[in-house]
Amino acid sequence: MSELEEEYRLDYFETEGFVRRECTGCGAHFWTRDHDRELCGEPPCEDYSFIDNPGFDEEYTLEEMREAFLSFFEEHDHERIEPYPVAANRWRDDVLLTQASIYDFQPLVTSGQTPPPANPLTISQPCIRMQDIDNVGKTGRHTMAFEMMAHHAFNTQEEVDEDAYAYHGEVYWKDETVQYCDELFESLGANLDEITYIEDPWVGGGNAGPAIEVIYRGAELATLVFMCMEQDPDGEYEMKDGNRYSFMDTYIVDTGYGLERWTWMSQGTPTVYEAVYPDMIAFLKENAGIDLAEDEAELVNRAAKLAGRMDIDEAEDMETARGDIAAKLDVETDRLESLMEPLEDIYAIADHCRTLAYMFGDGIVPSNVSTGYLARMVLRRTKRLCDNVGVDAPLDELVDMQADRLGYENRDTVRDIVRTEVEKYRETLDRGSRRVEQLAEEYARKSEPIPTSELIELYDSHGIQPDMVEAIAEEAGARVDVPDDFYSLVAERHDSAEAFDEADESEAERLDDLPETERLYYEDQQRTEFEAVVLDVFERDDGYDVVLDQTMFYPEGGGQPADTGSLSTDDVTVEVTDVQRRDGVVLHRTDESPGKGEFVRGQIDTYRRKQLMRNHTATHVVIHAARQVLGEHIRQAGAQKGVDASRIDVHHYERITREEAKEIERYANELVMENTPVKQEWPHRNEAEEKHGFDLYQGGIPPGTNIRLIHVAEDVQACGGTHVARTGDIGAIKLHTTERVQDGVERISFAAGDAAIQATQETEDALYDAADVLDVTPEEVPETAARFFEEWKARGKTIEDLKEQLAEVRASGADGAEEVDVGGTPAVVQRVDADMDELRATANALVDEGKIAVLGSGLDGAQFVVAVPGESEVNAGAVVSELASKVGGGGGGPPDFAQGGGPDTDALDDALDDAPDVLRAVLDH
Repeated sequence: MSELEEEYRLDYFETEGFVRRECTGCGAHFWTRDHDRELCGEPPCEDYSFIDNPGFDEEYTLEEMREAFLSFFEEHDHERIEPYPVAANRWRDDVLLTQASIYDFQPLVTSGQTPPPANPLTISQPCIRMQDIDNVGKTGRHTMAFEMMAHHAFNTQEEVDEDAYAYHGEVYWKDETVQYCDELFESLGANLDEITYIEDPWVGGGNAGPAIEVIYRGAELATLVFMCMEQDPDGEYEMKDGNRYSFMDTYIVDTGYGLERWTWMSQGTPTVYEAVYPDMIAFLKENAGIDLAEDEAELVNRAAKLAGRMDIDEAEDMETARGDIAAKLDVETDRLESLMEPLEDIYAIADHCRTLAYMFGDGIVPSNVSTGYLARMVLRRTKRLCDNVGVDAPLDELVDMQADRLGYENRDTVRDIVRTEVEKYRETLDRGSRRVEQLAEEYARKSEPIPTSELIELYDSHGIQPDMVEAIAEEAGARVDVPDDFYSLVAERHDSAEAFDEADESEAERLDDLPETERLYYEDQQRTEFEAVVLDVFERDDGYDVVLDQTMFYPEGGGQPADTGSLSTDDVTVEVTDVQRRDGVVLHRTDESPGKGEFVRGQIDTYRRKQLMRNHTATHVVIHAARQVLGEHIRQAGAQKGVDASRIDVHHYERITREEAKEIERYANELVMENTPVKQEWPHRNEAEEKHGFDLYQGGIPPGTNIRLIHVAEDVQACGGTHVARTGDIGAIKLHTTERVQDGVERISFAAGDAAIQATQETEDALYDAADVLDVTPEEVPETAARFFEEWKARGKTIEDLKEQLAEVRASGADGAEEVDVGGTPAVVQRVDADMDELRATANALVDEGKIAVLGSGLDGAQFVVAVPGESEVNAGAVVSELASKVGGGGGGPPDFAQGGGPDTDALDDALDDAPDVLRAVLDH
């Protein structure tokens, strides 16, 4: 029972004959005039019942419904207030976008620091809720951009000092609020018996209070929040966020009536989108060539009544939800999906264009920070949806259609912004797709799906939509698991003021203004010193990112780690610990700042560079050798170069044998000893592909018209890494291991140069150490080790047999055991200072005799094993959990056998003394 139950027992409910019910579907409590009602009325407990059956006497347009609402409350002594912008960060520093009408009055008015513009007041506030983005189009009811019609009253407790707050006394509270809601419904011709008021306590921003969701014919049309509590560690009430709250001096009526849903209810269209964007929906359907046959339109109409089940916040997943709807309609899921998905895209495009019109119309400018980032996110998703569904109308025209309908006067500017952003998006996609390829190869090597965090980063940095990642990753052999609420997660990452640096000059803008770094390492890969000018310095939590006009430092990429080294001025030397390349700009991570504008001397870690060059060139050699040994079908599936070791993954249909690995190693070292020149060239892409085919791109597809090719003997690959001048400079190649990383992909690990010699010596050291321990020659180690292993296994079996025999002896009645009756079953409680194997064996022996076993050991901390015969109703897991808590630990397991323990050995005997009581308590529970 809710702690706030009494807060919902309103005089108005009692006077009007309401009853409180518990929904048989979801368990929520609700109030209704219908005494026979069993369900709360909200999807998925009930489906939409107003489609083709409007809930009001008349149809209303969006404008007509807004006016009806505001006029109603004006007639009830509320003052109409003009709406605020959708950019809430213009008057608040804790949020970015306006998500509810109460945002207009937080925090100063709701805290009582300043008076409201009117009290009571009514408003229809444009809002944007990014967290709803993934539901838009699917549920039939969700819109990211919407108007929240509302009425608000700001109250204070009568006993507080009149001068303590900017307003004083009570205007009205819960009973009047619910009555206003009922009367509004009644004025529109609703059937009041069908309305349910669901109890749903609200928390947010450190405040809380009882709240009521108002449901009519399957749609939530309003939420009535009674903000009256504040977070307090000593508060009387614990709310659903896990925090405690107490009542405060101020209390506010915070209502929200969704204009779009009320309009939809009046029209009974299949979705809310036809009700609020009828002209645009018709235009988009025609433009995309969506023309449903009569039977298809009838099926879509039936599906629309069940669309409430597609809520990502409620459904298990979208695929399952779609399948459930298809089953209910008695159609194939694929057929339903093929009909619904294009329509859902159309609906989302219309909604997103309205969102963009609000954002740009209210002066938000796209950027990489703050509200600008969110606007850019919506625009890019909208463009992708247009491309997916085949809408070829320019996006600026589509946004302008909504800006015109909303009455914005800066429509030319809005169109210019959209056109510019679309062009930037195209350029970003060209750059970002290369990063996707690199990432896909990386995770293909790991045989892991590209995680959600990487998908979000790709979207953040490059605007790459998850479906594009899926397509590119599939080509590289990588998997992608896209969550149903992907865009909500992206928005959540940015939809707060704290997520951004509001500096005058953002980092993104500074980087955009910097020229591409000249990369000297391609001119002379053997060179390790250079001079440069510091163009900019970015401060980080763990150091600085230094941008130079030119560099010899190789940035991480293509599976090759970054160079390290130092940058020196006349006054300071800073260590370079990492190097990354971002959109052509090379960032050198340093421990100190060398100073912007300074002239620096760069010094590469020569040994590291040489080892990386050896290992990278060795990678080309090894795959070429593998192709000669295993067959021409060998293709690279991924690679990672290092200083001490490297690896390459290849597509191969069976395990690489030891003999084949030795042959690959032999062939590779033959090529090293031939001292073949390693050549680079920069041919035109088309010429290179025509001459060498697409096997060039085993390490990824590089950008640009001209591509860099590396020739190692007969092996030719497009590659951006650093390499030795001749294969002889590698020194030697030593294969470590071969292993299967996934079906059809084999990993070859190896070392080159000094690391190869070191790896060989380490292997020999291990062999000689083993020979010394076994007191035999190195050649005799394998035979001796095999003999010792067989003897060890035999002794282990003997020990296990002896433990079981010892357990049987203990079970038959050893000293120190206490036997008690627990529900008719004998229980043995005994301390046995032995290891877990012995405890388990003893417990099993006792269970075989039909006894409950409670055994404790102090050999390694305090340990317990509890075993229960099948006929007993004692839960072993619960007993262990209770006993382990007495020794400062935990444990558990299934009802018949469990184990656990804790560090407090001194408390072991006391815990065992309590065991009989614990057994009986668990039995009685």
